[in-house]
Amino acid sequence: KQKLYFICLYKMKKLKIGIVGIGRIGKIHIKNISENINDAIIYAAAKVNVKNLPYLNKFGVKKIYNNFEELVKNPLIDAVIISSPTNFHSEHIKLALKYKKHIFCEKPIDLSMDKVKEVLDLVYKSGIKFMVGFNRRFDPNFNKVKKFSVAKKIGTTQIVKITSRDPNPPPIEYIKGSGGMFLDMAIHDFDMARYIVGSEVYSVFSSGKVFGDKKIEEQGDIDTAITILTFQNGSMATIDNSRKANYGYDQRIEVFGSKGMNGINNKVIDEHFYADSNGFHSSIGLDFFMDRYEKSYLIELKHFIDCLTNDHEPLVTGKDGIMALAIALAAKKSLEKGRVVLVSEILNN
Repeated sequence: KQKLYFICLYKMKKLKIGIVGIGRIGKIHIKNISENINDAIIYAAAKVNVKNLPYLNKFGVKKIYNNFEELVKNPLIDAVIISSPTNFHSEHIKLALKYKKHIFCEKPIDLSMDKVKEVLDLVYKSGIKFMVGFNRRFDPNFNKVKKFSVAKKIGTTQIVKITSRDPNPPPIEYIKGSGGMFLDMAIHDFDMARYIVGSEVYSVFSSGKVFGDKKIEEQGDIDTAITILTFQNGSMATIDNSRKANYGYDQRIEVFGSKGMNGINNKVIDEHFYADSNGFHSSIGLDFFMDRYEKSYLIELKHFIDCLTNDHEPLVTGKDGIMALAIALAAKKSLEKGRVVLVSEILNN
């Protein structure tokens, strides 16, 4: 009875979460936990720009630290959310592991395969909960596509087609440290294709160029690409990406199988349409990912908190993080070399 009492007491306690990185994604996580998740609070934040202090005050964040190590040293903190710039992720993961904090880390874990292997080895040895932020896996629409595929309602999956286009490119300063379009944008689509098919990617071929701002090209990046994935089970996927779609955010998927197909259309501002002598007219796409994937960000955090309170393993693991990175690096290498790249080349390099 006493043991049961302490288990119940632990579950009643609100988990104290620390966060580093108060950009667009960090603010989404703070708002979601503060307003929609009863089992946790954002207790502390690190490396906070002074302009973000009013936002933290609004949601009752009690502790502000100058650096992340000061935050994770606090014994009251149960877990951390790492939404800092990608080049800090591996450093922050190591510090969280050092002080035995559970970790939710935004993608990618790092831009370097060697660093990812190093930190994941530490994660596996630590026994802490570690989840990667591929939020689209928790989107109800994408999940319905996944369930239909798993249930074989469309037979054997043969072709997956993903369209993923942003309304505008990010600032050049962001691109300088992002690793490029395959690692900061298309990596979500690579993960989704792997998730839907349920098989590992065998080979990658990518083609791309810059159609818009030449400053992107000066950074060694592209703004438009098509990538073909071939899976170990024989399935194939085509993914088209663009950093600029002047009609709004465009997210679509189609899965074609031996018995049929299923998929989702792009979400638009509203479902209204009208027709006149010039044809049919309807609303443009949503503004950006914060609108389109608002629900998925909440569901993924609820899942992470549930894993902590009920001792479950996260659905998105370190392996998912490293495989998505490997596909993205293979796509980047394919573009540079003009040839098909095996994922094993990246993993075993």
